[in-house]
Amino acid sequence: MAAPPLLTRPEGLYCPSGDFFIDPLRPVPRALVTHGHADHARSGHGAVLATAQTLDIMAIRYGEEFTASRQIADGKMQIGGVTVSFHPAGHVLGSAQILVEGAGPSVCVSGDFARVPNPSCAPFQLVPCDIFVTEATFALPVFRHPAPEDEIARLLASVAAFPERAHLIGAYALGKAQRVIMLLREAGWDGPIYIHGALQRLCDYHISQGVALGDLRPATIARGTKADFAGQIVIGPPSAFAATWAQRFPDPVIAFASGWMSVRARARQRGVELPLIISDHADWPDLTRTITELDPDETWITHGREDALLRWCALEGRAARPLHLVGYEDEEGEA
Repeated sequence: MAAPPLLTRPEGLYCPSGDFFIDPLRPVPRALVTHGHADHARSGHGAVLATAQTLDIMAIRYGEEFTASRQIADGKMQIGGVTVSFHPAGHVLGSAQILVEGAGPSVCVSGDFARVPNPSCAPFQLVPCDIFVTEATFALPVFRHPAPEDEIARLLASVAAFPERAHLIGAYALGKAQRVIMLLREAGWDGPIYIHGALQRLCDYHISQGVALGDLRPATIARGTKADFAGQIVIGPPSAFAATWAQRFPDPVIAFASGWMSVRARARQRGVELPLIISDHADWPDLTRTITELDPDETWITHGREDALLRWCALEGRAARPLHLVGYEDEEGEA
């Protein structure tokens, strides 16, 4: 195989022919960004190329001056000696896989991706490539996520069983909160959903992009009494549950939406009464299915548990290698 167009540097994945980085770990002159989570999208770059929604999300999170120059990804674009294109990753609103094509083998950098339908963003697309760069957040055979609608059914059953209690759901502000809200709407919950103030701007942005979140209201006791939240659903960022905010509600049922909730020890450590296994990342079956369906010449593995997926590739007769990029870690509750 000819030399691939990407190589690893301390800043992250680098393309010499195009003189750009993909999801760099520190500020660089030119960055291509897969999505808006902070372990992939950092401020301070000289120029950023991303989907329009990712650029908007970065501006919401970091301010309008998060970069000196921004460009919206649009079709196939020539950058130096390579062609790049962005394709839906199914992770969060605006998330994309980045395909790099040049004289050598093509490389698809998936960023974070999910194969389960997500009503709050565009679905994942298989992108034919010679080299597939995959995350490995849940790359252990034990991680087999249940259907998200079944987890929402458990939540609604708990709400019905404890009408005198508020249900507080920890959900990351970008992607997870909006997905939980949409899953609730699809399950028939048409009443108000109360949200922490830290979720407001990103929820408003999703609504502006056509994501129908329904009746959202501020989760503030100042607007009423504890009793007003009995039987209600309240969503907040995980960090808020360690503060006095969570104590404002009547005997709350503490829930948490994350793929990590399949690990009982994590749920216990957080004091979670109702763990909801809802993830925006591919689990083990979907990771292996994706590699099988793409059938790349080589798989590069990063961002998580590399060893098990490397071993699976070896047993399947597939060429694979770890990238050992340091610095990609899920933000609290994002998985």
